[in-house]
Amino acid sequence: MFNCGKIAIIGGGSWATAIAKIVVSHTHHIGWYMRRDDRIDDFRRLGHNPAYLMSVHFNVDELFFSSDINKIVQAYDTLVFVTPSPYLKNHLRKLKTRIHDKFIVTAIKGVVPDENLVCSEYFHQIYDVPYDNLACIGGPSHAEEVALERLSYLTVGCSDREKAHAFTQIIQSDFIKTKTSSDVIGIEYSSVLKNVYAIAAGICSGLKYGDNFQAVLMANAVQEMSRFMQSVRPLERSVYDSVYLGDLLVTGYSNFSRNRTFGTMIGKGYSVKSAQIEMEMIAEGYFGTKCMKEINRHLHVNMPILDAVYNILYERIAPQIEIKLLTDSFR
Repeated sequence: MFNCGKIAIIGGGSWATAIAKIVVSHTHHIGWYMRRDDRIDDFRRLGHNPAYLMSVHFNVDELFFSSDINKIVQAYDTLVFVTPSPYLKNHLRKLKTRIHDKFIVTAIKGVVPDENLVCSEYFHQIYDVPYDNLACIGGPSHAEEVALERLSYLTVGCSDREKAHAFTQIIQSDFIKTKTSSDVIGIEYSSVLKNVYAIAAGICSGLKYGDNFQAVLMANAVQEMSRFMQSVRPLERSVYDSVYLGDLLVTGYSNFSRNRTFGTMIGKGYSVKSAQIEMEMIAEGYFGTKCMKEINRHLHVNMPILDAVYNILYERIAPQIEIKLLTDSFR
């Protein structure tokens, strides 16, 4: 029977904080890598993350903090990576400790820029982590709602179902329902694409398109997502499962969605740079859009929504023009 052993969180944002709270409620001890010593000092003093989900309180005696990623990696068996995808490589460059024998869980909803790899593929190709030691967390799950202990459903993906099941035992609770899947790559790609589609939904909201059109947009988005996943990893899956469609809907519609918020600002006329500055948070879909466009150049999947968002964000085509062209392609 697989045992997750000692668990550490890698990352200090809102989703990292929510996952840490879930895990530590079961284990009563976690390691926690945060990049900044001042944030660690404030966390110890205040009993909560000083920058994210500040209403979520911890018993700091149950937390072992370090700004040295090697110290955490050496001491813990299961590493849960929850950093923004654009920063993952910078954190891992500091590694002097091999991680091929660790159980790696990624809760990162993005593609590693420049490499154009989802995180499990990146860990496998660059760090020689076997596929059966790689897992991901997916599902409709805003950090804010998890922190508020509102009912949420999470899926743990891993090619080794025993390991996936073992990790679900760590994160399930009265308000977290869990299930397992072997579709790691599909879950990761869908979690990238739903951010792109949430930006599209936000752009349309900023342009004053109504609920009727938003429903058509989401219906086309799930079809586009399905086409891509079948191209990149043919598999018998139901795209209507909560880990795919559910995550798309919550990210496309919720006011907690930073990608939708970012898109709304673009639709209202903000430049990309000004929207990023005002948000003060990472909208992973901005980076994911470019990565997915580059990946699809080799696959040639019909993806008009991805193309439209890319043209608006990177080619600086006016949102009014690009979205009008998109609406004409829908049926």
